[in-house]
Amino acid sequence: MEGYFLTDRGQVRSHNEDSGGLFYNADKQLIAVIADGMGGHQAGDVASKLATDLVRDKWQDQSGLHSSEEAEKWLSAAISEINQSIYEYSLEKNEYKGMGTTVVIAVCTREFVTIAHVGDSRCYIFNENGLKQITEDHSLVNELVRSGQISEDDAEQHPRKNVLLKAMGTEQTVSEDIRTVEWEIGNKLLLCSDGLSNKLNDKELSIYVQKSVPMEEIGKEMIDLANERGGEDNISLILIQHDSSLEAGENL
Repeated sequence: MEGYFLTDRGQVRSHNEDSGGLFYNADKQLIAVIADGMGGHQAGDVASKLATDLVRDKWQDQSGLHSSEEAEKWLSAAISEINQSIYEYSLEKNEYKGMGTTVVIAVCTREFVTIAHVGDSRCYIFNENGLKQITEDHSLVNELVRSGQISEDDAEQHPRKNVLLKAMGTEQTVSEDIRTVEWEIGNKLLLCSDGLSNKLNDKELSIYVQKSVPMEEIGKEMIDLANERGGEDNISLILIQHDSSLEAGENL
């Protein structure tokens, strides 16, 4: 299994509120997570790191998941537990009040990938049919597009593009989206924060993801382009390629 997590502060922000990583359980199954924090006084940093650390700790204590039903049940429980933890933490100090984070999590096995998300951090799959976005943004602009009130082109320039309808930790409970897709050897996953997806469109992401160069280089090139186009936000991504082993390798 070849996988990389890359993150960059961008060109404008004073600090990086994104967090993420790639982690294995005892059965060498992989989980990938990206969290994009929000909140004043660096509280976004706290929320996103909490989400990533809790995913890591919970996953490392988990034995193998052998069906999509097990993976979906595990992710649903994890999202609930993480949301509650961030929410309770936000009540402890005034500077953490109202903090939250997006999260996108992918459990990768040999046969399938199960993805859970809250917010507008995304997961894409690249296979013989090209690049496809698996997640659906929990954002005001996406809801306006879904309801036919604005076009996708209008959405790109909408003044409220960054308004989220859901985030982890801002309420005591949260409802996540979970879905499972099959994947095969050679397929790739891309997880990213909106610092990347707001700067590169799907066609551009597809061109980069299918490049026949090392994936770490692909990731760096995408981050460089996002920064060249303004880099107003933090930029984070994970690239994973399915191979025959799906076991920990030298690249993680």
